[in-house]
Amino acid sequence: MKALIYQGPGKKDWVEKEKPELQKPTDVIVKITKTTICGTDLHILKGDVPAVTEGRTLGHEGVGIVEAVGSAVQNFKPGDAVLISCVTSCGKCPNCKRQLYAHCSDGGWILGHLIDGTQAEYVRIPHGDNSLYPIPEGADEEALVMLSDIMPTGLEIGVQSGRVKPGDTIAIVGAGPVGMSVLLTAQFYSPGRIVMIDMDPARLELAAQFGATDTIQVGAEDPVAQIMEMTDGLGVDVAIEAVGVPATFDICQKIVSAGGNIANVGVHGKSVELHIEELWIKNINISMGLVCTNTTPMLLKTLRNGKVDPARLVTHRFALDEILDAYEVFGNAGREKAMKVILAI
Repeated sequence: MKALIYQGPGKKDWVEKEKPELQKPTDVIVKITKTTICGTDLHILKGDVPAVTEGRTLGHEGVGIVEAVGSAVQNFKPGDAVLISCVTSCGKCPNCKRQLYAHCSDGGWILGHLIDGTQAEYVRIPHGDNSLYPIPEGADEEALVMLSDIMPTGLEIGVQSGRVKPGDTIAIVGAGPVGMSVLLTAQFYSPGRIVMIDMDPARLELAAQFGATDTIQVGAEDPVAQIMEMTDGLGVDVAIEAVGVPATFDICQKIVSAGGNIANVGVHGKSVELHIEELWIKNINISMGLVCTNTTPMLLKTLRNGKVDPARLVTHRFALDEILDAYEVFGNAGREKAMKVILAI
């Protein structure tokens, strides 16, 4: 089969690789039909995730058709259409019993990280019964790919951990795919005002179409001054960081209100400066984490009932064997006006 492999910082290639086989009774082999590229994959390629070793197949999102199942798999059979969760969970360990699937003792975020991932023609999914979801009949597969990672990430780590509630004024710093997922899912909780902050005017225009009530273009405007003017000097109830660089986290520290929340969603490759000397007196909460995907069943229902349409995030489409071109587009998202790409067989 063909797969996209990591070959060290800044290096990747589309190569011939041995097709995965069942290793444990709980494994499922899935033939990929659609996958995508994540900002985390770009972080890996920068060398920000040293646990990823050379030769690893990247990718942790996708949908496909079950090719083979281990003897202990009960929920799936060959031929079933499935959604692949970015987080693998055994369902039995102490953390899984608390729905902390990201910290499963025999799983978590391992696809495209510690084991071969989904940017390939086939992938092995450990603990298939707990790490796959049946695709509802007639569902949009492109939309479903967004439910592998970015939609539950935005909801769980941005919206829920940020404690968004009706009437809140919230600011999302970063209008990339995850920031847009925060924007879409925050509307489940009816905040009064949603401010999107980004450098790219095209992304801000899209954010307005997706439900942002206000937009601020970094570079053309001072985001901190603008937020303080909008809120009569109070700041926002929830500041959500969705980029993963020190400057954007710093904006969140400066705009959060007394009694507010900072929710860090971005993947940081460098340390940030925590201004605890200014924040301690403000009675705020700071949260961060890795998605556990415990909201995926709920998101599947909202998708099926037409309450959310994550397929709107897809801007570019490629054949799977055009993945190197897709990386070039996704890695230059501003120039290419790219949000999410779909790779399909």
